[in-house]
Amino acid sequence: MHKPSDDPFLDPETMYKELTPPRPILSPEELRAILDEPATGDAIDPDHYKVGGIETIDYMKAKATPEEFEGYLRLSALKYLSRVGHKHGDHDAARAEEYKKARWFLDRLIRECDP
Repeated sequence: MHKPSDDPFLDPETMYKELTPPRPILSPEELRAILDEPATGDAIDPDHYKVGGIETIDYMKAKATPEEFEGYLRLSALKYLSRVGHKHGDHDAARAEEYKKARWFLDRLIRECDP
């Protein structure tokens, strides 16, 4: 009979090793400093998303149900948080940019939930 304790992925030590990132996580102070910086408009909300007279995200909202749009915003924030340090490198500016992109989607999600 299979017991949870037989599964190495349910072992707390193994789980910790699997879930621990290979590089140090930012301290709360470092993350707060990054998030308090104003987001750069071009990287977060570039002009090519506004071609055609309507911003792409507004068109997506018009075509989706409220639940679909909320899910899109949540998953987009998760996407940017998940790729921190992987897509554009692990230097401070690249990580900060990914955090700012995630913040943009979270801010929009908050506005949608609390108009």
